[in-house]
Amino acid sequence: MADETVVEAAARIPKVVVVVCLLRGNKVLLGRRRSSLGDSMFSLPGGHLEYGESFEECAIREVKEETGLDIDQLEFINVTNNLFSEEGKPYHYVVVSMRAVLADHQHAQNVEPDFCDGWGWYEWNNLPKPLFSPLEKAVQAGFNPFPV
Repeated sequence: MADETVVEAAARIPKVVVVVCLLRGNKVLLGRRRSSLGDSMFSLPGGHLEYGESFEECAIREVKEETGLDIDQLEFINVTNNLFSEEGKPYHYVVVSMRAVLADHQHAQNVEPDFCDGWGWYEWNNLPKPLFSPLEKAVQAGFNPFPV
């Protein structure tokens, strides 16, 4: 470890991500990623937790930044620990999942086209493929964002 650079050591620190299961009826909002990690895979809106930010603040900010949407009835669902490797580079993300509904009748916009090909509403029992690894693992484990 003595030869490890500061950048290499920082890359091994887990990152916290907040994702939002934005619900409309029996559908959830997903976007197709444009990223070095999970490119062309479908994922929930969300992103990195900023210093001093609450999970709720991060969820509201990320949904607005990515989709232009305002959300309501925000609540914590769960947290998962995700270790995976893409192209030989290890990643460690702690993913905080939140549930929300639209604040009123709105339409998702592709506010960040460099990071997403667009947003769509999908039935939970008929999700598009491929799903981004953390979401795919959650679905396979029986995760369901809809209240029981």
